[in-house]
Amino acid sequence: MSDTTFAPTAIPTPIPLGEILPWAIFAGLLLMLAIYFIGAEEGATALFSGSNVHEFVHDGRHLLGFPCH
Repeated sequence: MSDTTFAPTAIPTPIPLGEILPWAIFAGLLLMLAIYFIGAEEGATALFSGSNVHEFVHDGRHLLGFPCH
């Protein structure tokens, strides 16, 4: 039996902030949009008429603790 050891030769380099920042902003905007639709898309603040959006995110509202009825 031979004893072989693995010695990594590549050292991981950190990702520059300039490459992460646009994706972080994009993800933040998507999260804010999702929170709006889950938390506030109902009644007087609704962007869409009817209750289709409310019914689509209904369980998410309860999971995140938003009251709806």
